[in-house]
Amino acid sequence: MRLPAPAPKLDEMLARPELATALLRVLAAVDGPLVEGRYLHWDAVRHRTPPPGLTSDEWWLGLTLRRQSNFRALPLLSADGTPFRYGMPDAVLELLHWIDQHAAGEAMVSETIGDRGDQRRYLVNSLIEEAVTSSQLGGANATRKVAKEMIRSGRPPRDRAERMILNNYLAMTDLRELAREPLTPDGVHRLHRTLTQDTLDHPSAAGRLQGPDEVRAHVEWTDETVTHVPPTAHQLPARLAAMCQYAHGGAEFTHPVVRAVMLHLWLAYDHPFGDGNGRTARALFYREMLASGYWLFQYVSISRLLLKAPAQYGLSFLHTETDGFDATYFLLYQLGILRRAIEDLLAYLLRKGAEARETEALLRRGDLNHRQVALLTHALRHGDAVYTVHAHGESHRVTRQSARSDLLDLERRGLLQRRVVGRRFEFLPASELRERLRAAAAAPASVSAG
Repeated sequence: MRLPAPAPKLDEMLARPELATALLRVLAAVDGPLVEGRYLHWDAVRHRTPPPGLTSDEWWLGLTLRRQSNFRALPLLSADGTPFRYGMPDAVLELLHWIDQHAAGEAMVSETIGDRGDQRRYLVNSLIEEAVTSSQLGGANATRKVAKEMIRSGRPPRDRAERMILNNYLAMTDLRELAREPLTPDGVHRLHRTLTQDTLDHPSAAGRLQGPDEVRAHVEWTDETVTHVPPTAHQLPARLAAMCQYAHGGAEFTHPVVRAVMLHLWLAYDHPFGDGNGRTARALFYREMLASGYWLFQYVSISRLLLKAPAQYGLSFLHTETDGFDATYFLLYQLGILRRAIEDLLAYLLRKGAEARETEALLRRGDLNHRQVALLTHALRHGDAVYTVHAHGESHRVTRQSARSDLLDLERRGLLQRRVVGRRFEFLPASELRERLRAAAAAPASVSAG
């Protein structure tokens, strides 16, 4: 994929006599910052037919002036000292309103999935999904199936990719607690250390900013073209302190979701660590969302969607850098990802809720606990699944004894089969499980497993 053409700069356009003299005509013809309802970069605008009476350059001049009249400055500065800016066009306001309606607080999850045990299970699933896909964006090549088996079984990671995923999972599980504390440089160091422990070529780099004597980390396109050279290492401590100060808010109101997105952009732009910058930037976004009360984001995975179109994710950074550090491109892209992620989560919860209710209706006797119902719901869809005491306990955050009792009780009922592998038990769905459940539902009730 080719890189976007840099946008003409406003001062350079105004220095051209033919554009300067056409200014009033341009402003009369261009009444807003959008093109066909979209916030397009010069690389796309230059290939479209301009409005009648305008050249492409005149059209871009009008768009730039309309956009800059609505800009807000960020304390984030480019490597040469240019301030980042962003606009708040209607598309941004509409997305922020939608996110506020659907993601502030935990009511949506509670209303959709009333059972607290089910809510905990979905939380674990989401944490694993984000850990896997964020690590895959960072280069980990482990599959979801293998990674999920590692986390649920509790086995140690076998290689660097699995360690990256486990680190990401541990960091994500800590974010709710970290969100209760003010963001500090030490907190960012700790987060990076958790994300990169035992995965770096130089172990001492975990949780440490790059130093002036090191080759600076940079960003490359897929063909190894360098697309971003971050600020020099000697600037990093002051830039990190400024980023944390921005997270605390200021005299001018900034929408919390905008602030969370800009923290993501800020750390990714500064690239202060030797490796793991993308994972740290995404984790900072989550931390800020939770700190601002958007608790639904415990259950939302954004990296899953970013991984589906990594080129678009990269372009949102490049469009910002190649158009006078206009962060509106990155903001709009991320807000669109957030909406899609929330919509996917709500659809998932509705589907899981329907499946759980179907299974519960099948088990009308009501003498199975919610953990057993959840396992049987999964087993009905995955006939080759394998369940262990450790994985069952980890999925539901219960003690080993409770998990063991659940599985042995289901074996006694004829719903699971047990086998011995090494020194541990493994449980598999019984053959013709649905028929067995129907038979069990018609039989006299037995004592609850508790």
